[in-house]
Amino acid sequence: MAIALCSMAETACSQEGVTVSVVEDAPGYNCWPMIQPVGNRLVCIYTIGKEHDPGEKNRSAWARYSDDGGRSWSEKILIDGSPEYGTSSIGKGTDKEGNALFWIRRLNADRRMALYRTTDGERFEQVSTPPLNPLPMQITDIFHTPEGLVCLWFSDDYSDAPNKSWGTLTSRDDGRTWKQRTVEDSLSRKEWPTEPSVAVLGDGRLLAIARCEDVGESLFQLTSSDWGKTWKKTRTNIDDVHQSTPTLIYDERKELIYTYYYQRGAGLLKLRVARCRDILEDAAAWPEPVVLAEGGRERPHDSGNANAVAMGRRHFITYYSGDPVNCQVLVASLNPRAEERLSPARQR
Repeated sequence: MAIALCSMAETACSQEGVTVSVVEDAPGYNCWPMIQPVGNRLVCIYTIGKEHDPGEKNRSAWARYSDDGGRSWSEKILIDGSPEYGTSSIGKGTDKEGNALFWIRRLNADRRMALYRTTDGERFEQVSTPPLNPLPMQITDIFHTPEGLVCLWFSDDYSDAPNKSWGTLTSRDDGRTWKQRTVEDSLSRKEWPTEPSVAVLGDGRLLAIARCEDVGESLFQLTSSDWGKTWKKTRTNIDDVHQSTPTLIYDERKELIYTYYYQRGAGLLKLRVARCRDILEDAAAWPEPVVLAEGGRERPHDSGNANAVAMGRRHFITYYSGDPVNCQVLVASLNPRAEERLSPARQR
């Protein structure tokens, strides 16, 4: 589907029906955003540094909030930062009361993960910094099961060594303590699912889409029918992504699953919409994508990593876009009914 081209001097190019707003565009490497509502307020967190270096000292994590559906954003609020480490915003979700939770990685010799809670998007309280083994590279978005709060993690490095693993974290006390379990270990990079996004389908069913760190490989699909006790891993037919993080929204009423992702290199924010039953039966049955917006393409890893959430009647997808020195944090929004009209899923 054709879209107009634009330069990085513009906010973004987007398809009709898709609104793109700027969360942060001050000079600097603004990147790796996460988005989560608190009531009717959207909260977007991200980090600011000088380059694509998660270990950069003094790289701090910040937040802005919006009370008008993402059209305008507050002044930035410091969450976490230190001369001793660099921060990355890596996961989001809610506690049992609906307050927003955010995972932030502190990258130094300790590589400790910190969980923050906010009730209003203005004040952030550190909830826990759990001691974990294996030490995750990242902890991802939080979801809810009868066991409590759950999220997926992955470890170790991005080398060719078969030392990679992934698994679950479960909290029965609203995030204060966590129990870690490994699902797979001793994986090669090609077999390693990273940065997964999980949709809760109900009746014990979980669906996750995860990226692959080998260039040219398609995304993974992870499924569970017992609330995450056991998992099945397969390959999807989504290969137009290039080491970029996918994100899911599930519409329970319509039984549709929305996968948003940013195709690095090509500089395209994309969407695929599928009927759950189709892709649960065949992970390679994802319909063709629709292009929603265009962003940076100068160097692939200076743009990407979508993170989405539903609020009211709209979907909000945050991502970053730029060049090796300056990046914007952006939020695209659209009405899911418009998405369905755009998507080839209806033609299946």
